[in-house]
Amino acid sequence: MSSENLTPVRRALLSVSDKTNIAPLGQALAKAGVELVSTGGTAKALRDAGLEVKDVSNLTGFPEMMDGRVKTLHPAVHGGILFDRSKKSHTEDLEKAGFGPIDVVVINLYPFSQTVQGGGDYQTCVENIDIGGPAMIRAAAKNHSGVTVLTDPEDYDSFIEILNQNNNQIPEKTRKTMALKAFTHTAAYDAAISAWLNEQQGHDFPNIMLPILKNGRTLRYGENPHQSAAVYSDGHGIAGADVLQGKALSYNNYVDADAAWGLVQEFKEPACVIVKHANPCGTAIADNVNDAYTRALECDPKCAFGGIVAVNNTISADLAKQLTEIFLEVVIAPAVDDQAARILREKQNLRVLVVADKPNTKAPPPLKIKSISGGVVVQQTDWNTLDASTLTIPTKRQPTPEELQDMKFAWDVAKHVKSNAILVAKEGRSLGVGAGQMSRVDSAHLALTKASEMAFRMDQCADALLKNAVAASDAFLPFPDTMEVLAERGVKALIQPGGSKNDETVIQAADQLGVAMVFTGIRHFNH
Repeated sequence: MSSENLTPVRRALLSVSDKTNIAPLGQALAKAGVELVSTGGTAKALRDAGLEVKDVSNLTGFPEMMDGRVKTLHPAVHGGILFDRSKKSHTEDLEKAGFGPIDVVVINLYPFSQTVQGGGDYQTCVENIDIGGPAMIRAAAKNHSGVTVLTDPEDYDSFIEILNQNNNQIPEKTRKTMALKAFTHTAAYDAAISAWLNEQQGHDFPNIMLPILKNGRTLRYGENPHQSAAVYSDGHGIAGADVLQGKALSYNNYVDADAAWGLVQEFKEPACVIVKHANPCGTAIADNVNDAYTRALECDPKCAFGGIVAVNNTISADLAKQLTEIFLEVVIAPAVDDQAARILREKQNLRVLVVADKPNTKAPPPLKIKSISGGVVVQQTDWNTLDASTLTIPTKRQPTPEELQDMKFAWDVAKHVKSNAILVAKEGRSLGVGAGQMSRVDSAHLALTKASEMAFRMDQCADALLKNAVAASDAFLPFPDTMEVLAERGVKALIQPGGSKNDETVIQAADQLGVAMVFTGIRHFNH
């Protein structure tokens, strides 16, 4: 590499909150003959490692002030970082002021996000908003033509290796890479502060959207091979899951896995959800997740082939054996025991995800963001749960306790089915799903067809299987036709939001058909 693309390292400024590996970095710099300048606790850590360190106050001529709030905001620091090495006038100005160059800046910031997550009070959180650190990072990153900035301890080893390989000089490519990482770091830091202040002031939606997502990973492709794709994470949920094994996850795997995980979290009872193309083709609850999986698979084993399975309890060896008997793309659970993990490894391509965290329904719902042409639309996540005290029963026939229990189950599942959604269920499992149809009547026909197919596979009469079944509709019924289609096949209890201008007509039809109907007052469109 030509000398024009290399910059010497003569002096380094180190000031970090996270002191991981700071001593080995300081030792490597000192060995290369680099002068070390530091502040506070970082200087102490370097000196404890036996290194000679100059305090920033020796450069500035001023001691730290105001409990450390002011220590690096000084021309001796920012002049040494920002002067353009290619301009003689800049060099002359620096020398005239009696300042020297700073060629490497090693900074990471006050732990603002960690303080918030740890429950810090308002003033403590404000005190953990770094000012001097971002200023130095941005100065160094802007002037990457002559300065290297390090913001991540994971980059220290590669930096040392590059420094040694290039006779104590740093290539332009490295400086550019670290500058990009530095600006990304400060952008995420500011976004976290902005999001917190918005929350503190009770704003549902900020004026500027600043989602804090990290660790962008390129995927094989998007929904189709001609589309590129990547995944970003805030460290939680499916995007932040621990991947125990299997092929790399694709865009579609992530979308389907998120759909499965979101639905299985609706249930306190042991539950299993099987998803195909973002819709649940089988859902069941039981006394244990093994039985829940068996019951969910019976709903639609044909669609389960190549699907996504999510359970809300630990995967045992017995369940692992069942999961390896058919082709699945992804398995998701809060935990996998050791014996089960060994069994699952026999299917090398099967992706196994462990998601330890669960949605905190007591916290403000996070925002869901969807891109549209020219921008995004944003909404709160639909974490609404059914409140039995707010239900109304407008029909003459009252649902039985068993029907009410099944209607709650059906309602929870229908919430996660693409609109228009009709879900037929019985005894804690889905029998048929009608998803994504342009007509709600068509969704009802589809759900009943799926239930009939299930009866055929189980060598049962479809009418017998549907007897005492219930149905859920994600939105109100504007006309009686959907209910009539369901009732004709034996469904005698229906849960829906209500609120149509034709409610009275639908209620009268239900009374004529002997159907018990429950109004929730809540709609669950899922586009």
